[in-house]
Amino acid sequence: MTATDEAIILAGGLGTRLRSVVSGVPKALAQVNGRPFVAYLLDALATQGFSRVILATGYLGEMVEAVLGDRWHDMHLVYSREPQPLGTGGAVVLAAQHVHGAACFVLNGDTYLHLDYSDFDSCARQSNLPLAMALANVPETTRYGAVEVDGDRVVGFAEKGRSGPGYINAGAYRIECNLVAGQPAGAALSFERDVLRPAAKRGGILAYTQTRGFIDIGVPEDFARAQRLLGAGGATAC
Repeated sequence: MTATDEAIILAGGLGTRLRSVVSGVPKALAQVNGRPFVAYLLDALATQGFSRVILATGYLGEMVEAVLGDRWHDMHLVYSREPQPLGTGGAVVLAAQHVHGAACFVLNGDTYLHLDYSDFDSCARQSNLPLAMALANVPETTRYGAVEVDGDRVVGFAEKGRSGPGYINAGAYRIECNLVAGQPAGAALSFERDVLRPAAKRGGILAYTQTRGFIDIGVPEDFARAQRLLGAGGATAC
């Protein structure tokens, strides 16, 4: 069990690039082997002892709530619904108001990642940094944009299109809630532009690299890959 046992899942994605294979549901509910994709994220959190998850919803948010309910295994599910599109940063700021503790994890609702959240939490605490980012080492960074790392710090972000192997943002963070407490709730913000990039310039992001099995269902070919790698009984070893 992690000392930090609350998570925000960004589940408001429109899934525009998936419309050819998924339609009529928010991206987090896209079916992977007969289950909503977000179910695999929730299973992973429940297995590692989380107590509360805040679902940051927007597009068809009522559908997410109807499908998932207010309990998942032993976890309490809470919903933070955007009144209008607020961007990833705005969604985090709004959802963070529901966090009881001083810190939480933030997960993209369209990516899956194998990691030990207790170890991630411990490394973040030891660093004394308010923000830690999980990275995935991939053979080709072109689609995602590479993350520039110096030692154990994230120091910058390369634009998409640069080819070759490297680290990418794997869509999982551990944040101190006071990092976003000063932002106005209800304002549109980009987590990547307005939070991550300034923090990287200050040397204020811990790079956590002990991850594997990264899956991003944002495009049809990777959605098909998820069907192969995530089974109906839970995530496979990727």
